[in-house]
Amino acid sequence: MRYAIITPYYRETRALLERCIFSVRNQTMGAVDHIMVADGHPQDWIDDAGVRHLRLDRAHDDYGNTPRGIGVMLAISERYDGIGLLDADNWLDPGHVALCTATFLAASKSNQIDYVIAQRRLCRPDQSVLPIVGEELGRHVDTSCFFFFPGSYHVLPHLGIMPKPLAPIGDRIIRQVLPARGLRHAICPEVTVNYHCLWQSIYLALGEAPPPDAKPSINGGAVQAWFDALSAEDKHLTMRRSGLVP
Repeated sequence: MRYAIITPYYRETRALLERCIFSVRNQTMGAVDHIMVADGHPQDWIDDAGVRHLRLDRAHDDYGNTPRGIGVMLAISERYDGIGLLDADNWLDPGHVALCTATFLAASKSNQIDYVIAQRRLCRPDQSVLPIVGEELGRHVDTSCFFFFPGSYHVLPHLGIMPKPLAPIGDRIIRQVLPARGLRHAICPEVTVNYHCLWQSIYLALGEAPPPDAKPSINGGAVQAWFDALSAEDKHLTMRRSGLVP
């Protein structure tokens, strides 16, 4: 069995990228290939890092959707048995792929399962864990927590073809598309994804000072306003490109 982890990267530091790469290389499950896709700013040292390194000649300003979509399409074409996503600033526990696969196989004994949802912990920049109680997986699944199996591959091109204004909520879009297509999932029982948290609101809610490079929350209202301003025809096209309607 062969598995692929897809990582788009932009201008992350070498330290963050090395952490990401090492976490995939260190998987206990064998035959895991790491496909790194440079979004217009390739770092030459990655050529010798033991990964597959794709270089896009320009940045696309869509939260990694274009390079992520290209990496996924490559993995589908090359017939990988499972495809995971991992953002460049995040990292995996060594047993991530093994647990995703075991969860899939166990659940498949009683139901058709098409994809797996892993669980994450939110981490400070120093890698210490933020005291956040587990998230509601039915409400939000981060990009790095999806692990896809062949029954869901036909949905994955929408990662790369949804309109750019939807990119900030791309993981939420895919989370809606998968069950809307009748696809079934299983949830991993243990946490295996480490999320590099820079959201100001998380730190403020905990009474902590946000890191210097912390970010404001995504403005979902702006996305909704953009969609509301579209014509009926463009709204339908947007829904089709996103996979929300046939």
